[in-house]
Amino acid sequence: MADAEYTPPAVWVWDTTNGGPFASINRPTAGAQQEKELPVGKHPFQLYSLGTPNGQKVTIMLEELLAAGHTGAEYDAWLINIGQGDQFGSGFVELNPNSKIPAMCDRSGDKPMRLFESGAMLLHLADKFKAFIPQDLAGRTETICWLMWQMGSAPFIGGGYGHFYHYAPVKIEYAINRYAMETKRLFSVADNQLKTTRFLAGDEYTIADIAAFTWLGNLYTGEAYGSTREFLQMQEYEAVGRWVEEIGARPAVKRGRLVNTGKGLPERHDASDFDKVDPALL
Repeated sequence: MADAEYTPPAVWVWDTTNGGPFASINRPTAGAQQEKELPVGKHPFQLYSLGTPNGQKVTIMLEELLAAGHTGAEYDAWLINIGQGDQFGSGFVELNPNSKIPAMCDRSGDKPMRLFESGAMLLHLADKFKAFIPQDLAGRTETICWLMWQMGSAPFIGGGYGHFYHYAPVKIEYAINRYAMETKRLFSVADNQLKTTRFLAGDEYTIADIAAFTWLGNLYTGEAYGSTREFLQMQEYEAVGRWVEEIGARPAVKRGRLVNTGKGLPERHDASDFDKVDPALL
């Protein structure tokens, strides 16, 4: 059955009563909404985030770097509560003018360097430590291609499928069908690749895998968007499942997924903080 037809007005007007769980904080304008400085800890990297898929990318990467012996990757992870509008504080907006988590400051050099967009953070860290990205041009290029694929895909999965299937106050058949189709197509892309390679960019675990895992893994295992695993028949993507299981078992991935979350560590300021976490989660 078709949804009732909507005729757009000549001029769109922002309506604060449009409903949905994020209606109270979403705005059609950018910029700070309140004066609020960000805290600064003792480590070279200061991360301001929440344990969403995009936030997990960076904490996983930092934990992987530390596990690989890169002590210079120590970090403080401060909680940004997007439901309360922390991302619109002046300090956060100074780091990320787009007001989205995560935001990070690299204070390891002579001058602090701001970083926004999770993919840019992964690439910055990979280049800085020469880790989790191939050092040859062909391998590096393939990795960046898959990283950009994930960055371009996420809005279709999250803002498209996830929003209309799980969060929207009204279920719109056309929108759900449109983004369910695209989400399954993206899983098919990954599945076809992983039938021939161990990881997305080849036989080496890279930032492309870290980026894609946090999104594809959450849907595949049924941790995201309600009954998505059944609705989209995730079991069809066997190669993705094999890849999700392998990456999800990595100790650094387990730790990174717990940072800035209620079930794990709301904030992380030292490696010993994980001693407070339920061992079963690690």
